[in-house]
Amino acid sequence: MNSVLQKTKECWLCGRTDSLHDHHCIHGKGNRQKSEKYGLKIWLCPMHHNMSREGVHQNRAFDLRVKQMAQSYFEANVGNRELFIREFGKSYL
Repeated sequence: MNSVLQKTKECWLCGRTDSLHDHHCIHGKGNRQKSEKYGLKIWLCPMHHNMSREGVHQNRAFDLRVKQMAQSYFEANVGNRELFIREFGKSYL
């Protein structure tokens, strides 16, 4: 997995290093490919990805936190907010 947000292969939230899933920070209709293109991905353990209520796909606050981190990186290193909105359809900040 190519990530601009994480260099170490460990769960972004808890640091676990086994059974990891790669998570596209901005997901949904066409956005996974764009997250892939820009490296907006993180590693998550199963519990923090999609196997519990704490997972990013079940916990709206966690999902928003990850999206905001990805957008902040994008705006600081790739383009401005206008470009982010053109690419991903909305701002999370």
